Amino acid sequence: MSGHSKWHNIQGRKSAQDAKRGKIFQKISREIYVAAKSGGPDPDSNPQLRLMIDKARSANMPKDNIKRALDKASGAGGEDYEEITYEGYGPAGVAILVHALTDNRNRTASAVRGDFNRNGGSLGETGSVSFMFNRKGYIAIAREGLDVDEDQMFEDVIEAGAEDLQSADEVFEIYTDPKAFTDVKAELEKKYDLATAELTMIPTTTVPVPEDKVEQLNRLIEKLEDEDDVSEVFTSAEYPED
Repeated sequence: MSGHSKWHNIQGRKSAQDAKRGKIFQKISREIYVAAKSGGPDPDSNPQLRLMIDKARSANMPKDNIKRALDKASGAGGEDYEEITYEGYGPAGVAILVHALTDNRNRTASAVRGDFNRNGGSLGETGSVSFMFNRKGYIAIAREGLDVDEDQMFEDVIEAGAEDLQSADEVFEIYTDPKAFTDVKAELEKKYDLATAELTMIPTTTVPVPEDKVEQLNRLIEKLEDEDDVSEVFTSAEYPED
């Protein structure tokens, strides 16, 4: 794992995401719909759906919204979404992956390309940056008020089936194989309150972002995240500590 703290970047972007909570619910509903449509509406037999429902709960999404998405997926017909990944570079040479669920490939490609071009970035070819990221499960456990040292946490994490533990100032950061993520999460939940748990893309190396490029990079990420068809945005950015 790279030595930077993913938690630091998560906290740096949290306020911007909180301001768009309604749109986030809309996007998670689409992800629940697609997962249920492809693998069935029972989360006990559909791991992807179970992850999406957990994601909805972590975002404090109302139960009625989850139920509507499941009911919609159980009905005949419905929308036909395609999963697409766009790759490019942002300000300061930061690698960016954009995951989208769309029913109109041309519309989404045009919107994503425009966001890159207008905000100091450039859209690349397929494979241009994806090799710089690994799919991982990521779990954070807050250190405040936790009477556990790093050695004990390491034992618990490895026993639960995780791959790696890193200590940041505010949290213990745990990384897992994506296939083991659900089981590791369930084991750790028996002992600890989880600050966050998600499947994500982890950069193999990070790019320090100069202070004079932070605003421009954040503007690009926010424009991408604001697109209705975009579900997730991942970067190799390492933000300044302040």
